[in-house]
Amino acid sequence: MNNLRQMKIAIIGGGIGGLTTALALKQSGHEVTIYESAPEIKPVGAGIIMANNAMQIFDKLGVRKTIENAGHKISNIKITDAQLNIISASDLTKFEKKYGVYNVAIHRAELQKILANEIGFQNIQLSKRLLQIEQKSDFKLTFDDNTSIIADIVIGADGIKSVVRNQLFGTGTIRDTNQRCWRGVSELDWTSKYNHEAFEAWGKGKRFGFVKISNKEVYWYAVINESLRKNNANITELFKDFHPEIVKIILETPKDKIIFSDIIDLQPINQWQKGRVCLIGDAAHATTPNMGQGACQAVEDAYVLGKLFRQRKSAEEVFAKYEKLRMKKAHYIVNTSWTIGKVAHFQNNVAVWLRNTLVKIMPKSANEKQLDKVFNIDYEIT
Repeated sequence: MNNLRQMKIAIIGGGIGGLTTALALKQSGHEVTIYESAPEIKPVGAGIIMANNAMQIFDKLGVRKTIENAGHKISNIKITDAQLNIISASDLTKFEKKYGVYNVAIHRAELQKILANEIGFQNIQLSKRLLQIEQKSDFKLTFDDNTSIIADIVIGADGIKSVVRNQLFGTGTIRDTNQRCWRGVSELDWTSKYNHEAFEAWGKGKRFGFVKISNKEVYWYAVINESLRKNNANITELFKDFHPEIVKIILETPKDKIIFSDIIDLQPINQWQKGRVCLIGDAAHATTPNMGQGACQAVEDAYVLGKLFRQRKSAEEVFAKYEKLRMKKAHYIVNTSWTIGKVAHFQNNVAVWLRNTLVKIMPKSANEKQLDKVFNIDYEIT
């Protein structure tokens, strides 16, 4: 329907999902405006790995090479014990050849800057924290700076605590894993041996992951069961039983560059759309980070919406089709990631030994099958 191109589309939230959706819709011939609560487009977190599925989409959107040049290609993912002895290794070169793209580790700030530049800052309104949505024949959006706008279509890309979801859908239960996380980026000059590899070391009730995001920058995260977090214990003390190089990474990171957060997700919900409003990314299917797919699934949302918006259909039809196409995979990611997080944090000695043994003997074919299921973006969009 031609009138769909004339409708005013408001995207609430300027994270990776909102930015990619804006880019996909812009390239589909639609005018969109992003309303972002922050006074500037800035990173929430530190580093991120954009997996093969997301990079395929960035390739289609014309920004793959820019992202690759700003980040660090990852061709191997290794699960180890606390002393960096390998439990499992996933060689990604097969998928690089199959899909023609690499997994890329990059600083969130760099990725957001690339996407914002491609969209054009004239299409991004900052310092617009959404307070209220009134829905009649259209949508009246009121922000905390006492301004309001009218939109024909609303896309909620405003995260796990989404105002759009809370006000228009009245759904969403946030689940706490009882795991706590520190994230940081450090400039290190001794990590050349870790080129093009991502590591996650599993201990007892805690784990540590790290990956290079540039020639000298390393992004890392440390996760621990809440029950092990002693009063006033610092992160170095909590991970002193891990490999010395892991402790060194923590020690060489400035304290003001370390971010602390809870590991939470959104219990799967079964409605992402209603009329001319829909939810994407964490607003629809926030997941724990155990599969590295949170932002990647938001990018898949953007891709599917971009393809559907090219068709001669109403917004209502587009959003209903989007929900049907995307929900099964997104819920699979949420549920599988939740399970992986629990298994990775076993504390009992016998359970830890059994876990590590089973992961070691897991057939290579089973691991590749799961990766292909995640990386495949062949949606039947008709």
